[in-house]
Amino acid sequence: MNRIDETFRALQNKRAALMPYMPLGFPNLRTSRELIRAAQDAGADLLELGVPFSDPLADGPVIQHATQAALANGMTLRKCLDLTQDARANGVTIPLTLMSYYNPLLQYGLKKFARDAFEAGADGVIIPDLPIEEADAWQDAARAQNLNTVWLAAPTSSAERLKRISAATRGFLYLVSLTGVTGARAGLAKGLEEFIARARAVTAKPLCVGFGIADAENARRVAQCADGVIVGSALVQKIGDASNAVENARAFIGALRQAVNQKSEIHLTRSR
Repeated sequence: MNRIDETFRALQNKRAALMPYMPLGFPNLRTSRELIRAAQDAGADLLELGVPFSDPLADGPVIQHATQAALANGMTLRKCLDLTQDARANGVTIPLTLMSYYNPLLQYGLKKFARDAFEAGADGVIIPDLPIEEADAWQDAARAQNLNTVWLAAPTSSAERLKRISAATRGFLYLVSLTGVTGARAGLAKGLEEFIARARAVTAKPLCVGFGIADAENARRVAQCADGVIVGSALVQKIGDASNAVENARAFIGALRQAVNQKSEIHLTRSR
C-alpha cells in the first residue's frame, strides 16, 4: 500500500476524506509552497496538486486563470516535482496526488516522470485526458514505481465502462459529479446519489466526488454518501491574491473539514 491506500483504510467507516485541489505555482511559487503545508495543517487528508498546462480541457474559468498565472510565473513540470519534494522535506506527510494532462508527461518521458514523481514523494497521478484504452504504457510505468493511477468516471459512464474504470483505478475512483468542466456550482448535480450507488455496485474501492462542490454545506452532503470530497475551483477562488492566500485557504479548508467530520446519516453498503 502507499499513503493513499493507508489513508482510506484508516478513515473507513469513520468519515469521508477531504481532498483539496491546488494548482502549483499559483498565485506565486513561494505562496504555493506555503499553501501545501497550510492545507495539511487545516485538516486536508489528501491533496491534489495541479500541474499547469496551456490547454486544460477539463477545467473551468477559475482554474484556467490560475494555471495560466502559474505558467506566467514560470512553472514547469520539473518545478512541480521540486515543489512536491520540498513539501515532503518540510513535514508534509499526507498523500499527494499530481493532476496533469497527458502531453507534459509524454514530453517529459513516461518512465522518467513516474520515477521522478515517486522519488519526489508523490503517491498518485490523475490524467484527465488519457483514455483508459490508450493507457498501457503509462500504467506500466506507474505500477513499476508504486504510483497509484486514479481514473475518472463520468455520470454518463455505462455500467460496463464503470466496471472497467473501477478495475483499473488504484487508490480511489474519482467520480465527476456533473457533465462539463470544473467550477463551483450553487448546488449539487441531480442524480449524484444514484451515480454513487451505481459505482458502489461495481467496486469496493473508495469513491471520491469532485467538480462543482462550492462550500461546506455541499461538502457535508457529499460526505454523507461518498468516501471522499474533492474541492478545487471554490478553494482557488478563496485563495485570491498572494497577500492573504494562506489565511484564506486555511480558513476555507478548516470549514470544509468541520463539515465532512459530521457523522454520516446515510450509509450506502459497499459491495464486496
